[in-house]
Amino acid sequence: MEAEDQVVQETVASDDEEESLFQDIDLLQNHGINVADIKKLKQAGICTIKGVQMTTRKKLCGIKGISEAKMEKIKEASIKLCDPGFQTALEYADKRKQVFKISSGSQELDKLLGGGMESMAITEAFGEFRTGKTQLSHTLCVTSQMPGANGYNGGKVVLIDTENTFRPDRLRTIADRFNLDQEAVLDNVLYARAYTSEHQYELLDYVAAKFYEEPGVFKLLIVDSIMALFRVDFSGRGELADRQQKLAQMLSRLQKMLRVWTMLTTIRSVFYSSEYNVAVFVTNQMTADPGATMSFAVDPKKPIGGNILAHASTTRISLRKGRGENRIAKIYDSPDLPECEATFAISGGGIVDAKE
Repeated sequence: MEAEDQVVQETVASDDEEESLFQDIDLLQNHGINVADIKKLKQAGICTIKGVQMTTRKKLCGIKGISEAKMEKIKEASIKLCDPGFQTALEYADKRKQVFKISSGSQELDKLLGGGMESMAITEAFGEFRTGKTQLSHTLCVTSQMPGANGYNGGKVVLIDTENTFRPDRLRTIADRFNLDQEAVLDNVLYARAYTSEHQYELLDYVAAKFYEEPGVFKLLIVDSIMALFRVDFSGRGELADRQQKLAQMLSRLQKMLRVWTMLTTIRSVFYSSEYNVAVFVTNQMTADPGATMSFAVDPKKPIGGNILAHASTTRISLRKGRGENRIAKIYDSPDLPECEATFAISGGGIVDAKE
């Protein structure tokens, strides 16, 4: 396939949808907020009126140059521009029609996930080393660029690497499997290495700004892995509370990126998916659970991150080793998927169905 065939295709919504669904933060100017203060909000990653509503007063005051008086004025203006947030279940169901799903590369795993990795959601995959978490991340970098079901046209990917496990050459072999142009595939993946938990948080602010600058272009955000740097920066029970607080702030940022109406290609075009209609895929590590041995649990290990990460993730997938290159995925938690298992394999071409 030629490189131009992989250029991200964009859909244009109607003007009526724009008026009812999208409100740019620049609209605050009509309510007495000056351009300089709006620029400060954008630099902090707040690019929509909904984004203002989803940011606490304390955090707004923490933005350099935003006083308490300015913060109250900004909040008051955003309330005037936004509806209270209530809608009928029928209206919400109509919005959910814009959810798209990205293939994992394995039909069996896709079936387990109800069609693939879902947009407007955070999908977490956890397991021990060599269970396929990073391999799944690499495969998603490629499959997310390919057209899929229900009019999905593919898009670019952002990958934040916290463990230095990303390998561009791996994408080349996966691209060959799907007969895609290697250079085009690599060019559509925006990669960043995070070195500390704070840097990881800062990168998410940059990602939010990037999604705003190029609306509708990016379809997948990958963080591999979500907790690795938090384990390094916050060690021991004495720092557990601080670690969980910082983790909660970062996950809140991820969730906000999944909850607002925003621009698609121009100010006229809109799409739904929280702040940006993207799928978020994060990997997570495991740790020993001292209390499990006392309760005679089958598996004495558990995913790290505690209840904060558990509640932030929409769908949680447990991965474990099978025979040879086979791996077993199990739905650990989901609002709409049954607790089932699927077997897949790791091949030179990425994630594939397991051979019988």
